[in-house]
Amino acid sequence: MIQSLAVRRPPITLRHSDAERLGHLAEAAAVRHPTTAEFLASEVARAKVAPDEAPLPGVVCMESELTFRDDTTGKEKRVTLVYPPEADVEAGRISVLTPIGAALIGLSVGQSISFETPSGERRSLTVLSVSEPD
Repeated sequence: MIQSLAVRRPPITLRHSDAERLGHLAEAAAVRHPTTAEFLASEVARAKVAPDEAPLPGVVCMESELTFRDDTTGKEKRVTLVYPPEADVEAGRISVLTPIGAALIGLSVGQSISFETPSGERRSLTVLSVSEPD
């Protein structure tokens, strides 16, 4: 199970349409990717939901380009967070239905989240910058 290592996870914000679509995605993926789908569903459930037209500067939304740091290795990575059909790891487009994608959604610049991957690996990620989708 992907679990938060900390008792309290940082507050997150999602746009209304993303929250709805991500909830449906988690439900549909429950059979094929149960652990990640459960983690994504729990993130959607705890998120503050903002109107679609609300500006969310510095918040990781779907189609956001962001830089994050893996706090274990210190490595930084620039990616775009996308829905599974648009994912292309080689092009830096990571799916929200991956442990890293599910952990990053809704975080704000400067926030960190710790979690355990399905393989039992402990990870901690910090969002360094976010560009809003076009």
